[in-house]
Amino acid sequence: MIAYISGKFTYKNPAVVYVEVQGIGYEVNISLNTYSHIQKLTGGKLYTYLQIKEDAHTLYGFFDTFEKEMFVMLISVSGVGAATARMMLSNMRPDEISKAIIQNNSAILERVKGIGRKTAERLVLELRDKMPKLATNLPIDASGGNTFELDALNALVALGITRPVAEQAIKKVVISNPTINTLEEIIKNALKAI
Repeated sequence: MIAYISGKFTYKNPAVVYVEVQGIGYEVNISLNTYSHIQKLTGGKLYTYLQIKEDAHTLYGFFDTFEKEMFVMLISVSGVGAATARMMLSNMRPDEISKAIIQNNSAILERVKGIGRKTAERLVLELRDKMPKLATNLPIDASGGNTFELDALNALVALGITRPVAEQAIKKVVISNPTINTLEEIIKNALKAI
């Protein structure tokens, strides 16, 4: 398996990037999400997933490991192929997909082309229990939370507190006492707020 590929981006469009590594050009299929991160870069690292079929070897690339993990989880669900998973990651950010699955919101997933009601419900059913483990890699909000807040969230989730409850507690602590500036204080106060 190819874990990642690092090199010069010689060609890019919203679906494909060519990565040149020591004179060899690799064609890597990407999502719109990854393209938005790399469109102004001349080179870099993409985490990869190699799909091997009898008629093709296809390399998929992702800007970060969370997107790659999400892709692998999506294609593990019956009826969701690599093209559909890539379409989902092009229409929604990985954290939005995770949130929709955790909140049992199959209606949001149905908005993606190629995802019908049954597939959306199957995604929620099969991935709901796996998603919180992945969700600990996400920032507190889509704009990217404070590092202490993110570390506190990861710590609370590791203690067995559900992500939504932990997020609410941390937000409550930060809003009520914005002068807190240590990880230990945030965690202690969040535990009291739960």
